[in-house]
Amino acid sequence: MEAKEFKDFAKAMTDYIAEYLENIRDRQVVPSVKPGYLRPLLPDQAPVKPEPWTAVMDDIERVVMSGVTHWHSPRFHAYFPTANSYPAIVADMLSGAIACIGFTWIASPACTELEVVMLDWLGQMIGLPDEFLARSGGEAGGVIQGTASEATLVALLGAKARVMQRVKEQHPEWTEFEILSKLVGYCNKQAHSSVERAGLLGGVKLRNLKPDNKRRLRGDILKEAIDEDIRNGLIPFYVVATLGTTSSCTFDCLDEIGDVCKERDIWLHVDAAYAGSAFICPEYRYLMKGVEKADSFNFNPHKWMLVTFDCSAMWLKQPRWIVDAFNVDPLYLKHDQQGSAPDYRHWQIPLGRRFRALKLWFVLRLYGIENLQKHIRKHIALAHLFEKLCLEDERFEIFEEVTMGLVCFRMKGNNDINEELLRRINGRGKIHLVPSKIDDIYFLRLAICSRFSEESDIHVSWEEVKAAADEVLAQK
Repeated sequence: MEAKEFKDFAKAMTDYIAEYLENIRDRQVVPSVKPGYLRPLLPDQAPVKPEPWTAVMDDIERVVMSGVTHWHSPRFHAYFPTANSYPAIVADMLSGAIACIGFTWIASPACTELEVVMLDWLGQMIGLPDEFLARSGGEAGGVIQGTASEATLVALLGAKARVMQRVKEQHPEWTEFEILSKLVGYCNKQAHSSVERAGLLGGVKLRNLKPDNKRRLRGDILKEAIDEDIRNGLIPFYVVATLGTTSSCTFDCLDEIGDVCKERDIWLHVDAAYAGSAFICPEYRYLMKGVEKADSFNFNPHKWMLVTFDCSAMWLKQPRWIVDAFNVDPLYLKHDQQGSAPDYRHWQIPLGRRFRALKLWFVLRLYGIENLQKHIRKHIALAHLFEKLCLEDERFEIFEEVTMGLVCFRMKGNNDINEELLRRINGRGKIHLVPSKIDDIYFLRLAICSRFSEESDIHVSWEEVKAAADEVLAQK
């Protein structure tokens, strides 16, 4: 394909994308296909001769869209949002065109340097203390990871490298295996499953601690667990505080946890994957009180801040522990400017990395902080609208306080009635929700996901919930 054809193809695709997103609420949210639907729609083998791009365009609806779950529909309320905006889509086009692999500074200086500046911009926007930012002049700074799961693992490996060095100095007679067998980390039982997975991948024990009656990990709960483990000869080295849990969007008591970690010299990582975007609004920053006590902090602009996947922002006060843990330095990756700028391959698990800072730059410039704040506040207001509708219906109750764009609700009664309610809601095909369960209580989660969501969409979703509840009660 040459430039002229590319221009025609790209223009046709741009029109298609705009049409798709502008009319997305008219599509069925979840497709009705069964596993294996796609194979019969395609030939058994790849074509020998090239096909025209128009043939590909003609097949998008038949092959792809017939099996797509439309995450950006205002009727999609499952999981958490995944961000989408026209500036981010255009930035991804440019990133694809430049197609650099920015593992070192010299591999594409703009790729590294724009990321350094964008992570400073973003850190200032959410109110991170200067000691996390490159602009402070120290060693600190930010990096774009693929996901919050990667950030949690990277932080764990940095914490492991730090404690291993310290313990080897204190106990030179201990083998590396002996030290590793004693390491233990901690998180809220409601923390994301990726925290437990990071422990498995890092080869260390991780304890899931029972939170208080508001699902928050508190300082005294953590301190008690640490004291118990020290008595048993273990070495506490890593804590993950969650700001906005996946199940119900609750917030650990970061300030209290930070004091415990400071006192014991334990690495504190903050996982604010979804809720962190809300900290661009000053009125929600009380939820991150104590962040200055953390060693690393992460949130996902690709969830709620209109930056397309993947773009997970992570900041480190002392990235040298990560760099030391990952440093493999073959001759073919060395360059004359080493040490003068970050080589981000040392800050992450993969070697390769795309030019993801472009998405941040485009979105921050073309929306501005003011409009991004409006977007967050609008979603939270829509969540409170759904909460209000629930509370006005005596058949329903709210399971968790609504602070962000997530409403956890249920019908009054046992779990069976709520499981049937969800089956009916999703079976009707107009909206899509997923459930969760805490302390053996089953509830439904309604997340405001689409940037196209309006009050009218929330009323439509509420009518679907009510209709399904009518069916459940009629059957009962």
